[in-house]
Amino acid sequence: MTTQATEQQLAFAGFTADDFDVFAVPGLEARMTVLIERIRPKLNELGELLSPWLTELCGEPMFPHVAKHARRTINPPNDTWIAFAPGKRGYKMFPHFQIGLFGSHLFIQFAIIYESDNKSVFAEHALGQMDEIMTNIPADYVWSGNHMVPGGDTQGELGREGLAQLLTRLRSVKASEALCGIVIDRQDPLLQDGEAFLEKVKETFRTVLPLYKMSF
Repeated sequence: MTTQATEQQLAFAGFTADDFDVFAVPGLEARMTVLIERIRPKLNELGELLSPWLTELCGEPMFPHVAKHARRTINPPNDTWIAFAPGKRGYKMFPHFQIGLFGSHLFIQFAIIYESDNKSVFAEHALGQMDEIMTNIPADYVWSGNHMVPGGDTQGELGREGLAQLLTRLRSVKASEALCGIVIDRQDPLLQDGEAFLEKVKETFRTVLPLYKMSF
């Protein structure tokens, strides 16, 4: 198979309104059925397309991990995602990159969540490099301290003091987290243009790469 044929085979179709409507389906079993059928194949496809590129970007093997929601027994998931991390068996213990969907929007971000032992390392490095962060991370990039809550505050809204507070909490509070990236409204036509969407993902991951590097 030629390289051109391979690229055509792996061309990404993007996301549609039907993908976001999955999170309006009532009931755990019904929602999971539609999620597995409609969204998970696209997340798996993103894993195939982006893992080699991220491996080259980060200079280390990066493995895709699609959310399984296996622990849920009653409440249906309000979001789903794919994570890219240097661990082959899991991602939660590592700083990682994410692409995911809530019913209202899609997110592309760097994440270090409460299971990671690298939180204090990242917090110390980030607090010591605030000038670089404020300069290199765009003001419209969104920071959050909780991956279960949609949205967050832009860096412009937080300012230097607000970001320092988030990072200080990350250093001292066990359940704290830090996520930084972009949100794209479900109505944005970019999401339906697979090629343009992939370029936006790459642009975002390049932008937050220094945060990932600060985690070690």
